[in-house]
Amino acid sequence: MRVLAWVPQELDTSPGQRFRIEQWAPLLRREQIELVWSPFLGEALGRALKTGGHVGAKAGGVLRALAARMREAWRAKEFDLVYIFREGALLGPALAERILRRAGVPWVFDFDDAVWVRYVSPANSYLSYLRFPGKTAFLVRHARQVMAGNAYLRDWAGRFNPSVSVVPTTIDTDTYRPVPPREGGPPVIGWTGSYSTEKYLELVRPALERLRRRRAFRLVVVGGGAFRADGVEVEHRPWRARTETADLADLDIGLMPLPDAEWERGKCGLKALQYMALGLPVVVSPVGVNAEIVRDGESGVLARTAEQWEEALERLLADADLRRRMGRAGRATVERAYSAAVVAPRVAEIFRRAAA
Repeated sequence: MRVLAWVPQELDTSPGQRFRIEQWAPLLRREQIELVWSPFLGEALGRALKTGGHVGAKAGGVLRALAARMREAWRAKEFDLVYIFREGALLGPALAERILRRAGVPWVFDFDDAVWVRYVSPANSYLSYLRFPGKTAFLVRHARQVMAGNAYLRDWAGRFNPSVSVVPTTIDTDTYRPVPPREGGPPVIGWTGSYSTEKYLELVRPALERLRRRRAFRLVVVGGGAFRADGVEVEHRPWRARTETADLADLDIGLMPLPDAEWERGKCGLKALQYMALGLPVVVSPVGVNAEIVRDGESGVLARTAEQWEEALERLLADADLRRRMGRAGRATVERAYSAAVVAPRVAEIFRRAAA
């Protein structure tokens, strides 16, 4: 089976894309399913959209990408199926998607965020008004099969299409492997994300500042670069695909704070899964799928209030054995239910049903 993969970003740059379809690609090949990649953004445009300014150049690049996507939609009949991750085109209404439908080409729609909610980018707030999140309903309604990253997304998609399957975001457990505990020095609390999600760390800043007055620890932030906390030693590391696993393996405790809002309820727990796959205990907000992934008190701690965050982190900082026990339980959870090797055969079956 030949599948045209409409993805938003260049390969190996976008977390959701990397830990879903890109990670499944070699496993799907074993199932006789070959993906042909078609990113909407090229490398230069993708890099430009992550910075401010250059409005004219960005607008011209996006228009060219949209025109290319529309031309490609007419030629998609040479494929057995089209896979669409999040949207066929980052901006504008469902133009390419409507052409695809008129051409009679079946598609599978996959999403791992509440993409029907308008999200305002910190770097390009003006472009957010050209995103047309309402086209998500069109993509779901006319898909042969829909893959939703969690039950919250499934329930929304089920209003438009009965053929919806929950397919979680997964981890390559051969790449992410537990490492021996670090020797010497204060424990390290860590977080990974991007400049747009670093704001979530503000939810735990008061807890970190109070805790640091009593306990020694360091904070490592992978991605982002702006977070500060009084009295806390914060080490910022740029996100790089080639060092991602090694950067996270330096941690002793992983964080995933989230506000309880519509966009955040759609998230698929990737940060928690990355930490857990490395055998690290986690402290997470019980928002969306986080409360399913993390078993409170067993593989990590669910914390709602600043006081609960402070108490959970203090317990883990004080007890290395507790960190190891929770880390082992988290690793077992990932191997059982969130491993790419376990989930990819289900994806292959969904593709076959869609193309039949």
